[in-house]
Amino acid sequence: MTDSTNVIEMFRPVGPKELDLLRESGFRRWPPRLPEQPIFYPVTNQKYAAEISEKWNTMDFGYGAVTRFFVNATFMANYPVQQVGASYHTEWWVPAEDLEALNDNIVGVIEVVQEFGA
Repeated sequence: MTDSTNVIEMFRPVGPKELDLLRESGFRRWPPRLPEQPIFYPVTNQKYAAEISEKWNTMDFGYGAVTRFFVNATFMANYPVQQVGASYHTEWWVPAEDLEALNDNIVGVIEVVQEFGA
């Protein structure tokens, strides 16, 4: 288990392609962003991630999953939480050029905690 005072729990909805790339990394690193994806945005809670995955990934790809991972709190202190809708629609905006540093600060592995669709 992790020491909750030193890490931040994060969630991210993923489709099948991103899940395959996670699998290739041994569930340890997020894949690089595409040119049209300037921000990596993990969310703060499973409810919001599940809402995105079920409503969007399942509709677009026939499958969606919610992942959970932990990141060193000191690193994430550089990225304030953003509210983008309802009170629980909260996420971090990590610029794509900072994704490798975020990957270097993941504690443990990225795990699938919920699945929708096929």
